[in-house]
Amino acid sequence: MIQELQMRPFARPLLFWITGTLLQVFIPGSRFLVLLLLLPVILIGISCFVSSKKYAVNLYENRWVWGVVFMMLVISLAVLKTEHSRSELFERNPFPKLLQLAEEKQKQLLASFDSLRLTEQEKSVLSTITIGYRKDMNKGMRQRFAAGGVAHILSVSGFHVAVVCSFLSLAFAAFPRNKVFKWLRYLLMVTLLWMFVYITGLAASSVRAATMLTLYLTGKRLRRTIDSYNILAASAFCMLVYEPLYIFDIGFQLSYLAVLSILYFQPKLNGLLEIRNPLLKKPYAWITVTVAAQAGTAFLCLYYFGQFSLVFLFTNIPLTIIATLLIPMALLWMMIPGGCPGYPLLQSMVEMLTRSMLWVVDKFSSVPYAVATFHFGFVSMVLAYGVLVFIIMYAKYRRPAFLIVSLSLLLIFLTMAWIGKMNLIEI
Repeated sequence: MIQELQMRPFARPLLFWITGTLLQVFIPGSRFLVLLLLLPVILIGISCFVSSKKYAVNLYENRWVWGVVFMMLVISLAVLKTEHSRSELFERNPFPKLLQLAEEKQKQLLASFDSLRLTEQEKSVLSTITIGYRKDMNKGMRQRFAAGGVAHILSVSGFHVAVVCSFLSLAFAAFPRNKVFKWLRYLLMVTLLWMFVYITGLAASSVRAATMLTLYLTGKRLRRTIDSYNILAASAFCMLVYEPLYIFDIGFQLSYLAVLSILYFQPKLNGLLEIRNPLLKKPYAWITVTVAAQAGTAFLCLYYFGQFSLVFLFTNIPLTIIATLLIPMALLWMMIPGGCPGYPLLQSMVEMLTRSMLWVVDKFSSVPYAVATFHFGFVSMVLAYGVLVFIIMYAKYRRPAFLIVSLSLLLIFLTMAWIGKMNLIEI
């Protein structure tokens, strides 16, 4: 485990920063902060002022000492930043100027939807998945997407940013391969990605995806070794340094858990079957990505929403294909003038794909027993993730202690569930 952290330099500061944030939220107090700030100063002071060679401790040569100093400083900064964020929480303008400008741009783009031959519900879905405008979306439509296990389509998230990035990469593929155009391609992709994230409202999940893709593209352009876990930790660290309270945002939690699960589980699921047929390989990859994401977010969804879709595997594949085509087509249709060649055809494709998306959602969300309702409390969620983590550790290291801990946590979880059921039916 220590070796894994050493391979990913952003993992340690991320853990320290999260620790400082949680300490300030749950154990606030200036005395604790003063102790954290003084301890590194004391350690450095000892190393500077101890002059006797006989009794001196060479602190500079001990890496663990500087590791402790670094840890205390990061935790202290996290405590200070979290306290600052909490003090301004109720003083902030709920519609900062930056987001106001984004909302105005959204309304300008929405004006083009009037020419579409779609119902109001269909227009609300299209505006939600393309530019993040959710005000016209009614509760019933959200419930239908949730029942189908594709509620993430309605939130501009990593999936949307990845689709836009893929479209931009394809659009700029015709650029010459010399150094100047490679840098131009990189700058255009990063700029347009962040413009898309900005226009869609700077949601935590889309900011996460844009940050990760920016780091990935930067590393690739500079020809550096790219580690997906390190990029994930770096993006989380950057976001939490900017706003520590992001850690309590549902979108932030779901987004990072989903990506972490995909990075870990998807390669293992892909290795279960060797698919050589290119027509089957891509759909199978989509299935494994969907299962991996659900494996990591299921317990959190049960904690927040109290329900889990049983048809998510059947709806995600067609919806992924439709959304992958619809998002870039709709964005391109909004940007080009109405008199351009191919504009009517592009509009017809946008209308057809939007109707197809709603048809798929309606068909699968109306299936009997499409949704399982089961609410997790906070302790149950922590226990469930504990079981999952220790099973993973046992599968990797083959140590019986990890299996014993996972089974013990499972026993506690089942006991709590049984007690809750008994109280519910009053036995």
